Amino acid sequence: MRKILLVDDEMRMLDLLDLYLSQNGFSCIKKTSGACALDYMEDHAIELVIIDVMMPDMDGWELCQLIKQQSDVPIIMLTAKGSKPDVVKGLTIGADDYIAKPFDEEELIARIEAVLRRTKATGSEIIFKELQLNKESYDFYYLKKKIPVTQKEFVLLELFLTHQNHVFSREHLITKIWGYGVYIEDRTVDSHIRNIREKLREVDFPIDQHLQTVWGIGYKWVS
Repeated sequence: MRKILLVDDEMRMLDLLDLYLSQNGFSCIKKTSGACALDYMEDHAIELVIIDVMMPDMDGWELCQLIKQQSDVPIIMLTAKGSKPDVVKGLTIGADDYIAKPFDEEELIARIEAVLRRTKATGSEIIFKELQLNKESYDFYYLKKKIPVTQKEFVLLELFLTHQNHVFSREHLITKIWGYGVYIEDRTVDSHIRNIREKLREVDFPIDQHLQTVWGIGYKWVS
């Protein structure tokens, strides 16, 4: 089932959305705050996020911005505010669509399906400056020249490029790349990072500006 993260401080709205979506083949994860949503996204893959704008502590616009800094997951804003300035603001900061309450169930499902079709159609490639990573063919290019990388190096690059400016600890990278319950030493991660850097230096990509060591913690890709 396709997994959707729902973020709203009102549990009644979360339950209503869950009822609609579960009947249409979606699995829903319900969170009542932006902080809880971000924590969940650290370790779980999802296909789409639906965010309520008016929430305490962290509103939906701020949450949308934070998610887009770390991921290319599509976002739909769901709110009682349906005026043109609010719609424009939501789309400007990175939301993929905007639905005003009260909403029609059929329209909600149609908009979700449309957003997922759009993002699936354009989601097979990641482009950063002149780097190009194709997630379907597992090919990696710089200036249209193919760079040979291993499967683990490719997955590391994909993780960094889809979560730019996010600091990953070595332990987190081991879990993400090698999985749970697998014994991997920290130096194995360091070795893979070193290989990536060397391969990109060979093609004159300024890798040291982007793939940076965070001393005592791990690594991050700086945009």
